Amino acid sequence: MIKSELIGKIAASNPHLFHRDIERIVNVIFDEIVDALSRGDRVELRGFGAFTVKHRPPRSGRNPRTGTAVKVDEKFVPFFKTGKELRERLNA
Repeated sequence: MIKSELIGKIAASNPHLFHRDIERIVNVIFDEIVDALSRGDRVELRGFGAFTVKHRPPRSGRNPRTGTAVKVDEKFVPFFKTGKELRERLNA
């Protein structure tokens, strides 16, 4: 599902809300999640899962085409862990 499909489903189940308001709400939620992760905070949505940021230290890698050693800089990557309720619903 992409963001526009999510907005469309919310709009279909809530016909009393304007489409532009639903779009604004979804954008604000996503922006808040991104802002919290960029600050290094953890975002937990009960029953759905938790978003965290993991640190990957610098390392030496290999160029798959030439086989030469390449220096890979440190980076921070988003990580998602599913919640118990979501896992149970998927495996029911």
